[in-house]
Amino acid sequence: MAFPKPVATRFFSLPSHLLVLPPRLLPAESLYAPDLPAVVGAVDRAITGAEFRDQRLPDRVEQLLAEAERFAAPSAEGSYSIIFARPPGDLPALLRTADQLEAMALDTDGERALVWKCDKCGTRYAVPVALARDVAIHCERCGEPVQLLRVRSLGEQSLMDPHHSAVNVARRALAAFFRESMARGWPVLASRNRT
Repeated sequence: MAFPKPVATRFFSLPSHLLVLPPRLLPAESLYAPDLPAVVGAVDRAITGAEFRDQRLPDRVEQLLAEAERFAAPSAEGSYSIIFARPPGDLPALLRTADQLEAMALDTDGERALVWKCDKCGTRYAVPVALARDVAIHCERCGEPVQLLRVRSLGEQSLMDPHHSAVNVARRALAAFFRESMARGWPVLASRNRT
């Protein structure tokens, strides 16, 4: 499993019996990791404000990286890993953290819009979902007609800063990942990219 390089903090899980000590690498084919956006700082911003066991999540990760038992890195680009949460003892706390992450994403979601793109020049057009009507307009850049038909849109997106939108995607992905890891009975590990 390849991790995108721009992510500083990484979370992943695997069965406990596959944990190995450094300098070996963890078996890549056995790692389960969230599908995160490859946006610099998205994961670190996503976990900011969330708590785990009455401690801010980033502080908990930093403390564990400094003090906890070290295990092998998930890849050559990553540093050693630590166990962030282990079932069943950490199950309730990690589920509360997942709920917090989803609530934070919901609280900061912007207005939703349908998005279209000009076929000739690629200019993008967004119309709030509540105002979307099937119409044709001329592209501001090239003058070509653009059909703003709901059935031909590229999909819905949030009308917010793209980086902030990536942070919310990361929050939702981490929440789902934390729940799935606990359901599998696998420990959740964390590591950092070597920078």
